Amino acid sequence: MIYVKTTGAPDGAAAPATEPARRRILLAAGLTLLCAASAWAQDQAQPRLPAIDLTAGMHVIRAEVASTLLQQQIGLMHRRTLGANEGMLFVYDSAAPRCFWMRNTLLPLSIAFVDDDGTIVNIADMQPLNDQSHCSARPVRFALEMNQGWFAKRGIGPGFRLRGAPFTPARN
Repeated sequence: MIYVKTTGAPDGAAAPATEPARRRILLAAGLTLLCAASAWAQDQAQPRLPAIDLTAGMHVIRAEVASTLLQQQIGLMHRRTLGANEGMLFVYDSAAPRCFWMRNTLLPLSIAFVDDDGTIVNIADMQPLNDQSHCSARPVRFALEMNQGWFAKRGIGPGFRLRGAPFTPARN
């Protein structure tokens, strides 16, 4: 039973809570726990997502796939390391202008915005813990985040074609 201190009780004694008061107390307690759990989760390393292999010429990329809205919102936030040939592929249902920022992201990253057939549209370098938007030059369905400089060190730029299961061959 939940008791609340009431002003009408003698000597400030606790009296049983009414049903509406009980609901408000339980709601407040639940919201407090939810907020605490959310804050704790944001400070923890995010779990790894299922990954696929992509190729960029002779280079093999192990890309975690972020395909749900929640996975895409979290992305690589709070990660402290990313392997040399590891990345995250963001997969969307339809082509649209895509913009990314680095709030709560601790690693410097490069992002490639990618067409349906795997062709890189444009690449942007992004700084950690920064709210500056980095956008695709045209509508795309895919974005691939890698350690900053990964594409440049391998001579990969706009027009280069990535290969792998998500990308459909170009139609002639």
